[in-house]
Amino acid sequence: MAFVTQAGIDVQVKTDLPSTVHYLPDGEEAKQLRIIEDLCSAFAQEGLTRQDLVVGIGGGVVTDVAGFAASVYHRGIQVMHVPTTLLGQIDAAIGGKTGVNLPEGKNLVGAFWQPSAVLCDTDVLASLPEREFRSGMGELAKYHFLGGEGLDALALDQRVAACIQIKADIVAADEREGAGRALLNYGHTLAHALEIEGRFDLRHGEAVAVGIQYAALVAHAMGRIDEVKLAEHGRVLDVYELPRTLPEGCDVDQVMALFARDKKAIKGLTFVLDGPNGLEVVPGVPEKVLRNVLTQM
Repeated sequence: MAFVTQAGIDVQVKTDLPSTVHYLPDGEEAKQLRIIEDLCSAFAQEGLTRQDLVVGIGGGVVTDVAGFAASVYHRGIQVMHVPTTLLGQIDAAIGGKTGVNLPEGKNLVGAFWQPSAVLCDTDVLASLPEREFRSGMGELAKYHFLGGEGLDALALDQRVAACIQIKADIVAADEREGAGRALLNYGHTLAHALEIEGRFDLRHGEAVAVGIQYAALVAHAMGRIDEVKLAEHGRVLDVYELPRTLPEGCDVDQVMALFARDKKAIKGLTFVLDGPNGLEVVPGVPEKVLRNVLTQM
């Protein structure tokens, strides 16, 4: 059995089974192919077989990396996730997406590898720094527009459970993102562009929040939603005290270039946008609209 975590997480293993603990570098630095190679080499040296289990304990970075390493080692061994962040519990650990980054973009190398189990203990969230917790709210905000109206009226554990159920239902219907699962990327096209540009002090959930506001403004500019629905986006983001504007110094031309690299960009510039029937994947979004809204933000 191999435990994968990050520095700062106090992992205490109590088992009679042979086990090791592997510590990843902090943050996105861990999401590199060389880290996957290092982990798999360590697994081999420790004699892990297809009968063994990898346990990822930590946030979204840990579950992404541990899951990907498990998916390729011996062509796939079991993985269990114990997410310790809000973002991990409601999003990253659920659904089987794993991956690492390339210089050209986020999560461009990875696999769909479903965990054997996911253990979410909301009590551990009390230990998170305030900003890390709020970052998770950026992912939680998107669920308001995926059938989770009224989430902000629920207790935290009920919110987490509701988000997990929404995502699990979507993934069960479309495990490999052929259709409906892409809706879970609401707000992520701009978010990933801002993260790739890398000059801004933005956590992932904060970038997603800005991306949700941007997507709402684009949908409004295209006549897909009215002022009331646009205002509802702002209300949800404000409830969770999330940013709604582009970071200062954002290069519109650079962001537009990064949009073209997005994994959803199959038929022109493609976005998840709100509309009369709810969220939809919309191909061929006019470049002029995207650029104008960026400039206005």
